[in-house]
Amino acid sequence: MSTLRDLVEEHTSLQPADIDHLHRLAGDWQLLSDLSFADLLLWVPTSGPDTFLCVAQVRPTTAPTAYQDDQVGRSVSGPEIAHLTIAYQQGRIWREGDPVWYGDVPARHEAIPVRLRDEEGEPGEVIGVIGRDTNLSTARTPSQLELNYLTTADDLAQMVADGTFPPARHRGETTSAPRVGDGLIRLDASGKVTYASPNAQSAFRRLGFASHLVGEDLAALAARLADDPLEGTDASSRILASLGGEAPTRKEIEARGATVLTRALPLMPAGVPIGALVLVRDVTEVRLRDRALVTKDATIREIHHRVKNNLQTVAALLRLQARRVEVPAAKTALEESVRRVASIALVHETLSMSSDEAVEFDGIVDRVASAAAEVGTTAASVAMRRVGTFGVLPAEIATSLVMVLNELLTNAVEHGFPEIDGEGGVGEVVVSASRHRKELHVTVVDDGQGLPADFDPERGGKLGLQIVRALVTGELRGTIDLRAGEERGTHAEIVVPLTKR
Repeated sequence: MSTLRDLVEEHTSLQPADIDHLHRLAGDWQLLSDLSFADLLLWVPTSGPDTFLCVAQVRPTTAPTAYQDDQVGRSVSGPEIAHLTIAYQQGRIWREGDPVWYGDVPARHEAIPVRLRDEEGEPGEVIGVIGRDTNLSTARTPSQLELNYLTTADDLAQMVADGTFPPARHRGETTSAPRVGDGLIRLDASGKVTYASPNAQSAFRRLGFASHLVGEDLAALAARLADDPLEGTDASSRILASLGGEAPTRKEIEARGATVLTRALPLMPAGVPIGALVLVRDVTEVRLRDRALVTKDATIREIHHRVKNNLQTVAALLRLQARRVEVPAAKTALEESVRRVASIALVHETLSMSSDEAVEFDGIVDRVASAAAEVGTTAASVAMRRVGTFGVLPAEIATSLVMVLNELLTNAVEHGFPEIDGEGGVGEVVVSASRHRKELHVTVVDDGQGLPADFDPERGGKLGLQIVRALVTGELRGTIDLRAGEERGTHAEIVVPLTKR
């Protein structure tokens, strides 16, 4: 399925600013659909004569849909779209006409022109049309709630035609909540509540307001209810800002252990401020879970921090022991153990600063590679280089993989570039990483002296390579291929699945 941008760019000559406005409209028009009890279809004129293309669609959550099938990508022309043509050419909302039938479903057609305001704030040319199509099969005498919904929908529809809806989206803000069904409050030009839906009334009762909201000054009420006076003043100022034509960011009001999210939108049909629409949602349980998760996350990070400290202590003890050992083989074994423990500590150090059980692995690899180059006992000068990116890896993969790479890099430095007649050479070790079909492919290649002629790739090698094989095939459930390079050096290739165990 093509996206809105794909369809518009392919079939129209609209400018990038026009397309961005259509995107913002499609991101915020669920509100209009729910208030209208109607499907909304976004139509744009194409290069063909009197032809319109549907580039987006939204169904109401408050009423049955008029379309069982998706309409996006549908092209229409002729008498069927006379209402779209009138709205587009005359730049006015079209509400005339008799109901039409879609199969067994009777529907009422309306058309709303879509404008984008220019740099001077004046309404620009019509760039599209919203078809507002209402399923009439369940029509009934409207309640007070439905009447207020429809009145507000008409005001927003006029703002779409004026180019003042949707408001500019604030940085980092999504459009997921609150919605019409969560709670709706309508204010007059003075800020007094003229209507509050039952859910909105319930939300404010949780904040400690037991009376009916109608007739209340909502800004003053929000300031009075909030536990924190500063937060209450902030919430109040945002409601007042909406009455002045602004669309402030969302704000949470906390009182008596409850949390209510509010979103205020100005109502300015034909450019005349007539009040504001305030959507509210009781997010008390959501915030309680968020706080529990934050506490859990802090606890997990503290555990990783302590594990890192303990591993560093172990490494320090092993290092101290190595200094006192006089047997060269024992001293080497202890120094290797220090490096292995230190590489695991790197992962836990990164996890202690992460918000989840995953790490950016590139930085860890770079540090392990740098350490491996420094601990080489040869006189050779070895350059470490990384190609590609490991990306973010889960902790269970990162912990084992860092030990594998530590062993391979250390072996490459120590055994690939030995001293020759007391003179050091210059070598290079390259670590490459890439992802293919949920698998991580890692290669470690050096240009050193290569593997011994009698090396057994399945069983050969000292303790370090035995650890590598055990970790790759066991903990990582992957494969390893260790072989001589094409011309010289050693080539190790590891494939690790990234799917969950």
